[in-house]
Amino acid sequence: MARLLIMLSLLALGGCGTLSYYTQSVRGQFGVMAASRPLNEVLVDPDTPESVRRQLRQLPALRQFAVEQLALPETESYQLYADVQRDALLWNLVAAPVDSLVPKEWCYPVVGCAAYRGYFSRRDAETHAAQLAQEGWDIAVEPVPAYSTLGWFSDPLPSTVIGWPLPDIAGLVFHELAHESLYLRDESEFNEAYATVVEQEGVRRWLQQHGTAGQRRAHELAQQRRQAFLELIGRTREHLEALYAADVEREELLRQKASILQAMSESYMQLRQDWGRYAGYDRWFDRPLNNAHLASVNTYHALVPAFRQILKQVDGDMAAFQNECRAVAGMQPEQREAAMNGLLDMSADLQ
Repeated sequence: MARLLIMLSLLALGGCGTLSYYTQSVRGQFGVMAASRPLNEVLVDPDTPESVRRQLRQLPALRQFAVEQLALPETESYQLYADVQRDALLWNLVAAPVDSLVPKEWCYPVVGCAAYRGYFSRRDAETHAAQLAQEGWDIAVEPVPAYSTLGWFSDPLPSTVIGWPLPDIAGLVFHELAHESLYLRDESEFNEAYATVVEQEGVRRWLQQHGTAGQRRAHELAQQRRQAFLELIGRTREHLEALYAADVEREELLRQKASILQAMSESYMQLRQDWGRYAGYDRWFDRPLNNAHLASVNTYHALVPAFRQILKQVDGDMAAFQNECRAVAGMQPEQREAAMNGLLDMSADLQ
């Protein structure tokens, strides 16, 4: 409660409108905390479904694996379970200009600027999204199953993910613990790509040591489909970036933009057929697509090849990887950008 009050007092400096937004953030965080219970308490509760118990019993081992095998810090997170009784923990609003894939940024005390704005109420997120749409922005409202408070609080495992396959829960834990290990103000792409590589490598190693043959096959297939999805998004981004760089009248730009996005949707339907009608990405495509949707994907994956190159350079040593990532994070912004671009170029040359 003391930390929440400190946060609210800091955020009040931003003015009335800002204070209203942050009040819902603090209220939402307090709601998650109020719903959180120690794992041991949930495990012995006779009302806890056995399916929930089965997943929660794995959390201590996942935390230990993160510390011992991924060189992540031991924290207080994931020793609690929160039944939040909703489909998403919060909803992220992403906005981008109609003629650019560079997302709008919102800046916050403590954590700096980010390419999204989180709401604990979907209605609030959609209300703000509608306002931005009226101003001419492309907008997207994305459900978020879990998030990290960067060590400010003891993050629980939320009920929004309890039905996931265990390897996916492991990936979530590794990803969010990575944020507690390394986080840069104003660097959404750096932070998310770093945590994504820790997640991917962590799940791969966890499956090697503890997974079943069936889990490994399912994970490999999921990764292949995800890579195909990301490649489709990447090709679409290239077409849109070329369009936005051209000297095209607005009406013609919008027409060509719609055609490019339609082609992306049609390509996905072909992928879906090739996958035996696997519908895992249907929700992403079952909405009017725009620049904001593509920007949100790019935030998590644009720098992944650079971090993978760091991991390769240290021969897969996770402790050395963590040290190298901290060294890059400690550079001046211009030096860091140059270093990451160099790593991206090296990664591209090796493909």
